[in-house]
Amino acid sequence: MKAMVATRKGLFELIKTGAGWQLDQISFLGDPVSMCLHDRRDGAVYAALNLGHFGVKLHRRSQGSSDWVEIAAPAYPLKPADAADPVEWKLTLIWSLACGGAGEPGVLWAGTLPGGLFRSEDQGHSWELNGALWNRPERRDWFGGGYEVPGIHSICVDPRNSRHLLAGISCGGVWRSEDGGASWSLAAQGMRAAYMPPELADNQNIQDPHRITRCNFAPDVLWCQHHNGIWRSADNAASWQQVRLPEGMPDFGFAVAVHPRDPDTAWFVPAVADQQRIPPHAALSVTRTRDGGRTFASLRKGLPQEQCYDLVYRHGLAVADDGQTLLLASTTGGLWVSEDAGEEWQQISVHLPPVYAVRFY
Repeated sequence: MKAMVATRKGLFELIKTGAGWQLDQISFLGDPVSMCLHDRRDGAVYAALNLGHFGVKLHRRSQGSSDWVEIAAPAYPLKPADAADPVEWKLTLIWSLACGGAGEPGVLWAGTLPGGLFRSEDQGHSWELNGALWNRPERRDWFGGGYEVPGIHSICVDPRNSRHLLAGISCGGVWRSEDGGASWSLAAQGMRAAYMPPELADNQNIQDPHRITRCNFAPDVLWCQHHNGIWRSADNAASWQQVRLPEGMPDFGFAVAVHPRDPDTAWFVPAVADQQRIPPHAALSVTRTRDGGRTFASLRKGLPQEQCYDLVYRHGLAVADDGQTLLLASTTGGLWVSEDAGEEWQQISVHLPPVYAVRFY
């Protein structure tokens, strides 16, 4: 088993050996790696870099190779002179990467800031902005959640039908397509934004889903860590139901992971909202449900419980295909692994650069 850790100063790759998890290799040392992806269809690995003045770059490494090849990064078209749009049409970050369906070799999806969804049909050598979503009139009401501009951080491809897509946007709600991205409709019914005036709180188009994940075995089930709590859908985002945690157990956070075969099992990383954004009581924990949100357990064994101020970003929690191995990484360079579904955690490092994303492969 291997894992990738995308950080502010490089991509760190780990491998599990008889002695535990070990550092295998480092790529792009010193460069911010905003997202990484493993394509199990052909074994390729992708890394998105955010180089500031030098722009956003994207690299690909073929299976069996040790060399990275720079490929095209998504690019916005020229903004029309008469466009009534305050957003600059310029790529500032690749916030999410996802593979197309098993029957779509070479198809990739990229979610970006400022809120554009891109599709590639040739392993990332070229990209096309999804105009159907970008040109929706509702986009004018999207706004930044954590960034100055809105962004697409979650892309869920239905394993039963790759034409069925879901995109999570901060702050622009949840959008669903059933025709491969040719048309889109809002799919955030039931979510509530307490940060808005009461008359706007139920507006689907301004919801802030921090992260959305789908259960591969039961694709109609989706879990969402929202700015205002935790939501679950059992009907492929046709509706969402808020999951109520026990009193004293915070439901704010950014990350969520769902068991690949059990739709009732999901993990979250709580934090203090809104301005502090640190673990509750300065003690890191992972919250888990095994019954669809009826009950929750707070998992702490092996995690720092004193003077801990680590925040876990949207993509800083991942579960492996075995449903037992979890990787947790923080903005202060902490990295932990659990091999028993979160019951106990082992520290891998506390000296990494700030971590943006973790992935098993």
